[in-house]
Amino acid sequence: MHELLRELIVKNDSKIVMLVADGLGGLPLSPGGQTELETARTPNLDALARDGVLGASIPVKPGITPGSGPGHLGLFGYDPLQYVIGRGALEATGIGFELGPNDVAVRGNYCTLDADGNISDRRAGRIPTEESAPLAKTLARVKIPGVEVFVEPVKEHRFVVVFRGPGLAGHVHDTDPQATGVPPLAPVAADPGSTKTADVARQFIEQAQRLLANQPKANGLTLRGFAARPALPTYEEVYGLRAAAIAVYPMYKGLARLVGMQIVGQAQTLGEQIDVLAENWAKFDFFFLHFKYTDSTGEDGNFDNKVRRIEELDAALPRVTALKPTVLIVTGDHSTPSLLKSHSWHPVPTLLWSACCRSDDCQTFSERESTRGGLGHFEAKYLMPLALANAGRLGKYGA
Repeated sequence: MHELLRELIVKNDSKIVMLVADGLGGLPLSPGGQTELETARTPNLDALARDGVLGASIPVKPGITPGSGPGHLGLFGYDPLQYVIGRGALEATGIGFELGPNDVAVRGNYCTLDADGNISDRRAGRIPTEESAPLAKTLARVKIPGVEVFVEPVKEHRFVVVFRGPGLAGHVHDTDPQATGVPPLAPVAADPGSTKTADVARQFIEQAQRLLANQPKANGLTLRGFAARPALPTYEEVYGLRAAAIAVYPMYKGLARLVGMQIVGQAQTLGEQIDVLAENWAKFDFFFLHFKYTDSTGEDGNFDNKVRRIEELDAALPRVTALKPTVLIVTGDHSTPSLLKSHSWHPVPTLLWSACCRSDDCQTFSERESTRGGLGHFEAKYLMPLALANAGRLGKYGA
């Protein structure tokens, strides 16, 4: 697909905005009820749905539950089965850490352990950044023979560990059991080439646990997404687009940076993100605008809060449409139903608006409407070609 698009690209002055409400898709709390999106009052999204076209995006393949990395890669037009990026590389790149050829990056979570060493809170009560950041300096005191260790704060309960040394590979299973009432898992190599990395991780965990033992909330840790730096073609190379990313959380900045987007602004709220969008409107052709909180509320199992976050997004939408984008896409990287408190395999409601899209009969932006929309059920990796076509940026294929 990328080779084909390179041949067909046409340059023009169009503007494409991809607004990603992380974990947007949901489920009703009881059979026959309404999802979070269907419950929310969304007059602005509904108006766009009436003039645009809807569909149900499949992040990877039917039945496959994606992580945030594969979910976003698909939206960006990169086959998530071909381009595999570990969470650690995303987190490290997102905070501006330049990964080298001998590096393995890991996403760390502070957690709370009870007296028996079992996890009582997987996110240490979502410890605020001002409390968690100093702990990274504490963990940087870990020393492992023959390996450099870098520990950097990220946001809230998250941090990044980078192991640097010869013979390291990034195929190690996560130590987060994704459950409470049980202890963290031991790091286990997924292939023989990663045995050294697993041993290094084990040494790091042993020393880190001693350093954190007296912390009131973050007295433990788990490691996820062991990964080396991947090699991906950029948005400029594949699509001919000057692309900007406006995100709050480092992981999403990291993913955008890996595909060649420029990170713009230091926004911490949705309103500030749209300010940055307006300020940079003339400088870029494509804008990735990321909204995290539809995902975190779903993971918390808080149906009502997810509804409120969707309504917050809808209320901000007129400021985006006022900029008159050529193409506006609203979607999610995956579904995170409050009912399940986790990512799920369900297709994601997707809205595409342009002056030349072929409208369908859908009247509201919802899961039910999206399943009967004009885009049908489609793999997320085809969303970028659709955006380019609607922006007049793809020429004809063949004679």
